[in-house]
Amino acid sequence: MIVGVWIAFALLAVTALVVDRPILAAVSTLALALTVAPLVLAARFQIVLPLPFVLALAGFLTASLLLGEAFDMYERIWWWDIALHTVAATGLGMAGFLFVLMLFEGARFAAPIWALTLIAACVAITLGVMWELFEFTMDHTFGLTMQKSGLNDTMGDLLADLIGATLGALTGTIYLTGRKFGFATALIVQFVRINGRYFRKRK
Repeated sequence: MIVGVWIAFALLAVTALVVDRPILAAVSTLALALTVAPLVLAARFQIVLPLPFVLALAGFLTASLLLGEAFDMYERIWWWDIALHTVAATGLGMAGFLFVLMLFEGARFAAPIWALTLIAACVAITLGVMWELFEFTMDHTFGLTMQKSGLNDTMGDLLADLIGATLGALTGTIYLTGRKFGFATALIVQFVRINGRYFRKRK
């Protein structure tokens, strides 16, 4: 399935070049690169990514870069940008939690749970800030309108990032307490199980 997504991105990029739509071609190429990059990095560090993680990334990039930027969904649906930022930040919060847990090799008592949650949220928020800097750079360098309404758009995005990052990090907290929180904690359990060598101290 993920290969099909890659092919779709590649075909769209080529088609956009043929019909002289360079922005769409660039966005499609960026979406393809951002979908492939996590798998390359995971292979480099011998990390196995569960299929739902990869599909969720592909779905987000499709909704964000293709539907949002190329097909103007950000302008057509007022809540599109807020929803995507919140969803992305939630995923990054979960990823940040897993990253922090990997640093401690899965030892839940290596640091207080609140500290692990805070660090995970900060990782996700930092990535959100970096994305806003990317949008600013693209707008001022290439004359794009990724920031839409400027400062108001940026501040709304950062607020959504804060909420989503907190939710994602709290999912990790729920996991550490041994409780279940539906699909979210199931993903964490699956990741820890298939990458057990990075969580040798997990109890």
